[in-house]
Amino acid sequence: MKISVITVCFNAVQTLEQTITSVLSQDYPDFEYIVVDGGSKDGTVALLERYADKIRYISEKDNGIYDAMNKGVRLASGEVIGVIGADDFYPDVQVLSRVAKGFTEVDTDSVYGDVKFVDPLDTEKVVRFWKDAPYDKANWLKGWMPPHVAFFLKKSAYEKYGLYHTEFTCSGDYELMLRMLYKNDLKAHYIPATLMTMRVGGTSSASLKHRWVANQEDRKAWRMNNLKPKWYTLWLKPISKIKQLFMKG
Repeated sequence: MKISVITVCFNAVQTLEQTITSVLSQDYPDFEYIVVDGGSKDGTVALLERYADKIRYISEKDNGIYDAMNKGVRLASGEVIGVIGADDFYPDVQVLSRVAKGFTEVDTDSVYGDVKFVDPLDTEKVVRFWKDAPYDKANWLKGWMPPHVAFFLKKSAYEKYGLYHTEFTCSGDYELMLRMLYKNDLKAHYIPATLMTMRVGGTSSASLKHRWVANQEDRKAWRMNNLKPKWYTLWLKPISKIKQLFMKG
């Protein structure tokens, strides 16, 4: 099966090349890499042009991260779609091979795996580790969600159930996965391996502000899908991630 990998970026020249090379070095033969740039002015476009023979890219103004992601999904020609941030990189060359194997071993609409979070400057220093578990729909009510950057979904699901909702600023990925897996009962398969390395960033105050906005948007995600969480669901969502700080993979 062909896998489409999408990166959305804006002024990301400092880290994007590592992202690009981690994708292009994958040992899986049938994939395409699409970069959707928001009209960067920092040298990102020049960097993308250097790889123009190996990737597909566009650079134009967008209406936010989820609008840009939708552009990437529309451009994708693969049977399966995954995303990788401009600050992120694959931990090894076998990620896409593991993903393809996950889809062929079981009857599933999506796969997901673990995520390693590293220091933004010293990427050998692990800050936290997102260790997941086999899929159980009931866990959504306990505040669970799959890690979006380690989540791969069949394109047919986007075609049937829609793209990212662009009115969100930070929880559009949560809403999309909630809609796909919880509301529409699409199948998900857990791959017990690290599928993404992410740089951490931001200050504590910014994180608290972001968490408040995300909580409000998470509630909106349930409402717009006519779903009712438990009273504790959206409070457990951030709390459940605390244990990641004590795991190093």
